[in-house]
Amino acid sequence: MVPRDFHPLSAAEPPFFVGIDLGGTNIKSGVVDNAGHILGYAHLKSEVERGPEKGAGRMAEAASQAAAKAGIDLSDVTHAGLVTPGTMDTAAGMLLEPPNLPGWSNFPIRDRVSEHTGLPVAYANDANAAAYGEFWIGSGSVYSSMVMLTLGTGVGGGIITEGQLLDGANSHGGEIGHMIIDSSADARVCACGGQGHLEAYCSATGLTARAIEAINSLPESEQKPLGPREALTPLVLHQAAESGNAFAERMILETARYLGVGITTLLHILDPAAIVLGGAMNFGGATNPIGQKFLSTVSDEIRSRALPIPAEHAALHFATLGGDAGFVGAAGIARLHYQNKE
Repeated sequence: MVPRDFHPLSAAEPPFFVGIDLGGTNIKSGVVDNAGHILGYAHLKSEVERGPEKGAGRMAEAASQAAAKAGIDLSDVTHAGLVTPGTMDTAAGMLLEPPNLPGWSNFPIRDRVSEHTGLPVAYANDANAAAYGEFWIGSGSVYSSMVMLTLGTGVGGGIITEGQLLDGANSHGGEIGHMIIDSSADARVCACGGQGHLEAYCSATGLTARAIEAINSLPESEQKPLGPREALTPLVLHQAAESGNAFAERMILETARYLGVGITTLLHILDPAAIVLGGAMNFGGATNPIGQKFLSTVSDEIRSRALPIPAEHAALHFATLGGDAGFVGAAGIARLHYQNKE
């Protein structure tokens, strides 16, 4: 998503930071000032098949284009932030075994991007960075601590406590999608191969699988409005629910209840001030009737299960930065590293 509002350079607050968000298809990059205003944005195709060294060069090119759009040179940027998917060693700056970046295993991505950009680079997981973006200038900006869950093909997450992003001893902090919410012998199987994980129930993949299985028990007349099973997606379910399809709405709200179970555990362990729900699977968000029902059902489930004080005080919001959260969070993490060094 292209940023909706660019801040003029004449009103910007230096120093400047550049965020680079590497995905399996696209590289997104944006220049952000010290107050979190977006000054410029660019994106390029990742061209993963050309290998990681070429990829590092393309990330630098995206950063340079974003700087030009902001009206500055890349050399005017103080620090860069880089975020990627996949398993990694953030302290060493290494990509380890990223499943959607084939051929990029065990690559020193932080140092190579630093070499290509000529900038110091802070490195983080993409879901953690999205959480930090929301914490810095999005839905979590008024809170001292926050947990974000990203609902998409999988379930990602990020945890911020007292302004610091939790990375963990093994760079696996915030792997919220792999929290176990069902320990039964027949629990659903996650994409990672584990059983009973939150992702198996609350991701787009999990919702679709549950819906296809449940359709079998419906009369043929109730199946027809949903179309062929191979074309069933959360978006199709959302559209059907908006049209009054009771089955589609039931499946969406069942997802919300599973999510409430997982969030209850997060509240009991972390006691955050806020929970933020991001990712593509937001059912229209806070302004949509189905999105409102989804959020309300998550809240109801939390209140029925959680200890009274965190249940009462933890705020629950949809994310507001959309597709910008990754590069904004990357720039924010770069800013944090710069401040810590200063």
